[in-house]
Amino acid sequence: MPELAAYTDRWRSVSRSTARPQVPLTELIPPHVTVLVPWVAEPTDTDVARLQEAVSSVRPFELSFPTAGQFPNGTAWLKPEPFDQVRAVLQAVIEAFPECPPYGGEFPDPHPHLTISSAAQGGANVVAEATAALAATPAPTVQLTELGVWREDAAGVWGQIGAVPLGR
Repeated sequence: MPELAAYTDRWRSVSRSTARPQVPLTELIPPHVTVLVPWVAEPTDTDVARLQEAVSSVRPFELSFPTAGQFPNGTAWLKPEPFDQVRAVLQAVIEAFPECPPYGGEFPDPHPHLTISSAAQGGANVVAEATAALAATPAPTVQLTELGVWREDAAGVWGQIGAVPLGR
């Protein structure tokens, strides 16, 4: 959801990845809500067809991010709404790929979110700033019409390699 960058980059541009602490999040990956990671390393047409089938009954919908929160490790995030609908998309994809446990099995029931600050950069302060920003301006919104398929390169930069439309 690169269209959210104008809203989220105020936090993401000063936040760093634990894997690449010298590089801002904004240079590694655009704003997004992770559906399933790790996914298939080298997706085949069959894998993409399975992904398409998993989201075939999901119609495009408007996604907004009206609240901020923080995980126990300090990662600050924006909550996607309608949350239950986003969670249902995650669950459908997770069920379609049982060989790819979310986060390598570390978080088997992931909480959908858009990371705005990694654990080491600000945590509660970033949540307070985001909460104030959300109170002062309308929540950022996007029309969700597809799931992007992304791959991380050797330098830790993520690039989109495909997309699967919703509702087909």
